[in-house]
Amino acid sequence: MEEDNEARGRPPTRWPTVELDPVRRLRVMAAAAGRHPLFAERHYPASFDEVWSVASDLERELPHLVTALRSFEVGPGPGGGRRLSGLATSAIGHRERFDIVLSPGWCLMQSKVLLGGMAAVAEGEGTRFALLGSLRLPGSTPVQRFLGRLADRRGEVLLDRLGERIRVRSAAG
Repeated sequence: MEEDNEARGRPPTRWPTVELDPVRRLRVMAAAAGRHPLFAERHYPASFDEVWSVASDLERELPHLVTALRSFEVGPGPGGGRRLSGLATSAIGHRERFDIVLSPGWCLMQSKVLLGGMAAVAEGEGTRFALLGSLRLPGSTPVQRFLGRLADRRGEVLLDRLGERIRVRSAAG
C-alpha cells in the first residue's frame, strides 16, 4: 500500500495493519452482514483436515447440514481458481444460484438473496469452526428480525449436525 501511494505521488501511509484468521474474518463479516445474521462457532476435538473435509464438501455434506436443501451442485465459476458456481435446490424445488469462493479454511457463498459462509482454523488439539447466514434483501429487516430470534438455536443445530457428520466420516475413514 505504501508503494502504491508513493507511485501516485502521495506520502506513504503509516496505518497499522492486522491479519485476521478465517474465523475472525467471518465474525467481522457477520457484524457487517445486517442486523440479524445467523452466526455460530464451536471448537471441535478433531483435526482441521477432518473438519474441513466435511465442511468444504458442499455437494455431499451441505444437504446433510441444511435439511431444507435437496441438493447443492458445484461447478466451475467465472475465471476458475477458487471461484466456483453453485446451484442450491430446496426441498420444495426452489433453485438459487450462488457465487462461491472456496479455499482451505474459508468458504463464502452469495446469491441474490442469501449470504453464507464457513471458516475453520486449527486451535489447540482441535479446530475452531464458524458459520454465517444472512439475507441480502433490501427492506428485509422485519424478516431478519423474526429469523434472528431463531438464528441462535438454528446455528447450534447446524453445528451439532456438522459434529455428527465429522464423527460419521472419521469412523468410516
